[in-house]
Formats: sequence, structure tokens, C-alpha cells
Amino acid sequence: MKKLDKLIIKSFVGPFLLTFAVVEFILLTQYMLKYLDELVGKDLGAEVFGELLFYFSLNMAPVALPLAVLLSSLMTFGTMGEHHELTAIKTSGIALPRILRPVFILVVLLSVGAFYFNNQIVPKANLKAYSLLWDIRQKKPAMNFKEGAFYNGLPGYSIKINEKLEDGTTLRDIMIYDHTKGGANTTVILADSGKMYSSLNDTYLILELFKGNTYVDQSNSSYRSSSEQFVRQNFKESKIAISLASFNFERTKEEYFSDSKMMKNVHQLNTITDSLHRHSNREVELFPLSLDPFYMYFKADTSKVKNGLKVAGKEIERELPAYTPETMGLALNKARNIKSYTNGYAERIKAIIRDANNYEIEIWRKYTQSAAILVMFLIGAPLGAIIKKGGLGVPVIISIVFFIVMYVLAILGEKWAREGLVEVGAGMWGANLILLPIGLFFLYQARNDSSLLEVDFWQKLISRFRKSGM
Repeated sequence: MKKLDKLIIKSFVGPFLLTFAVVEFILLTQYMLKYLDELVGKDLGAEVFGELLFYFSLNMAPVALPLAVLLSSLMTFGTMGEHHELTAIKTSGIALPRILRPVFILVVLLSVGAFYFNNQIVPKANLKAYSLLWDIRQKKPAMNFKEGAFYNGLPGYSIKINEKLEDGTTLRDIMIYDHTKGGANTTVILADSGKMYSSLNDTYLILELFKGNTYVDQSNSSYRSSSEQFVRQNFKESKIAISLASFNFERTKEEYFSDSKMMKNVHQLNTITDSLHRHSNREVELFPLSLDPFYMYFKADTSKVKNGLKVAGKEIERELPAYTPETMGLALNKARNIKSYTNGYAERIKAIIRDANNYEIEIWRKYTQSAAILVMFLIGAPLGAIIKKGGLGVPVIISIVFFIVMYVLAILGEKWAREGLVEVGAGMWGANLILLPIGLFFLYQARNDSSLLEVDFWQKLISRFRKSGM
């Protein structure tokens, strides 16, 4: 490798790592905000949050790479153009494609690695991330007793504490509704004071109550006397042990989530897609046969001779076929049943095809996201050489514009492919195929030292059109 190649690669790697980290952080933050309400207040600990962020960061990497390559290539070659380094290299007889070659080779290797990462690592990361997220959603929020308000987070109990002392254990003026035996508020416990603490490694919550009364409603009991509806029991000290099993963070087996398309590689997705296509084709073939039962007992009797015809030289009167109102009603019901059955059958086939399209979309996504890295480089590198601006100003604006265009085109193509409006491959590759000519156009302009983004270029172009009478 020549010194020039090393210099160019070194100039590219630094901005790439920086922009990738920034883009990854932005995308990860935006994605995690959707689940913020389900994560806070559950006392999960830093370890669980760190694990979740790590897995989702792997999920975001294939999306962050194209934008990072676009931005870093713009910054790298824009800075080289701004500092006249590109001009100096070109004057030595080296063409622009040769200048771009070392970074282009690096980006090709990055695209290949991104495909392997997207095909092998991301499905495993998705499996761990979404199974962990499911377990977090199932976990109850951490206990939070507020003074003067009822807390209903403990199964079978509704507890109000009017005062909590600073030690976090001592309580004043306690009211407890006990629903553990079913029914409404049949058991009420009032206490002047108490203590609250956990035992057996946070397995149980212990409420130690002092100076209070227990009121039991016996209106539904067959053993009460007619004049007695409530029983009151005084106590100086009482303890209630409440299980905290529902607050434990338990992990579900990951294989329960492995059927999702996001947790499979290309080989597994191809197998499922082929199976779904065969299923849909088989359903289409069986459709005519499934209609036979609707016609089995509804055949017109055409053996009767109609009026005005002669049989063996003798004119006979017409015998009306059985087109009575009852028959017409039967025919109408049959038609409605056939229509309903056909619509339902068609919807079932559409659902199968839609599922097959969804799996096929995941297959093509692994390829298109990797190819997008190369397309973004072909746009960013020559465009940076044209605009001759480095830093985070103009390159960021241009990168955002092209990324939004690519994102919108990709979303539209995916939607059309899912609904069967276009072939799945065409819909998924559409964004790359539209942006690729733009990148090649920029490369052509940069190779010829075009002033494409300068005002003089457009003024001269407009004047040419005016002179030609167009």
C-alpha cells in the first residue's frame, strides 16, 4: 500500500468512527424513547439497562452504517478539497477515481462485513433484545408508597400510609384493605403505627403493625348471628407477610420468541418463504374444488318439455320448471354464500401471500442495507470533492437530505412490496437503484472538476438555454 493510500484511509477512518458513534447514539436514543414509559420505575438496575442498550445498539448498526459512511466520506474529501490537497494530488497526474480507490475498497469490505453482521449477529441480538424487553414489560413497577394515597401494587392488598418517617421503615396511621380471601372490602385493618421491611432476600414484605383493630365483614357468612355483621379484633402487635414474587424479574426462555422473522437469517427466511409460497399456490389450486359443495344440490331440471314445442308430431302444453319464489330465495342465498366464502378464501390467500412477502422483505433488507453503504459512499465522496467543504456544517445538511430521501424511498418500496403492488425485490432495491445513478453522476462531475454547486455554473447553464431558445 502506498503512502498516499494510507494517508487517505487514515483521513477517512477517524471521521467514520466519530460519525458512526454519533449516528448510532441518535438512532438508539430515538428508538428507546418508544419504550421509556415501560422501563422507568421498575428498579431494574444498571446491568439490565446496559444489556438492553447493547443488544439494541447491535440492531441499529446496519441502519447507522450508510449514514455514517455518507457523512464521513463527505467530510473526508470535502476537507481535502478545502485544503487544496485534492488539487495537489491531481496536478501530480493522479485521477480522482484513483484517489477514491483505497476508501472504496475499504467500503466494499465494510459492506460485505455488514451483510455478515446483519445475517448472523443481528438476528441473535434481536432475539435477546426483544425477549428481554418482554420480560421487562411483564415486571411490575417497584413499590412506591406515597403518603396519604392508596397503593394497589401488592396482590390482594390496598394500603394507605399517611406518614412515612425519614428512616424509610417506620410508618404512622396505616389503613389496609385485605382482599386475599376474595370479595370486596371485607377485611379492614387500622393501625396507629408500624414498620415495613423485607425478609428472605426480598422474597417477602413484612408489615409489622402496632396498636390497631381488625374489622371483618361477616355479612356473607352463614355462621353469623342476625344482629352481627362486623367483628372487631384489637391487637397490640400484628405481622403481615406479603409475597413479592410478582416483583421478581424473571427471564423467559428465548426460544419462545425465535419464530419471529427478525430472529432468523437468510437461509431460515428462505425456507419459510418457500413454504408460504407453496401453501398459497396449493390454496389457489384447491379453490375450484372447494366450491363444488355449493352447487351439489342446486341443479335445474331441464327434462320437462316447454310449451309450443312438438314431440313426435304432437304439441304439448308447457310444464313450468320449479322457478317458484322459494326456489328464487334458495338461489339468492346460495349466491350470497358463495360470495361470502369466496371473499373469505381470497382474504386468507392474501394473508398467506402477505406473510410470505414480509419474510421475503427481511431477506432483501439484509442485502439492501449492505448495498446502501456502497451507494452512500458513491454519493458522499465525489460530492465532497465538488463542494470542497469539510467539518460538520454543509456535510451534515447534505447527508441528512440524502438519508431522508433514501429512507422515504425505502419505506415506500417496502410498503408496496408488502401489499403486493410491486415485486418484493423491486420494492426493496428501488431506493438504491434510484440513488445509484445520482452517485455516478456526482462521480462523473467530480472527475471533470465540475463546478456543479457553484452559482456561476447555473448562471452559465441558464444563459445557454436562453441562447438556444429553449
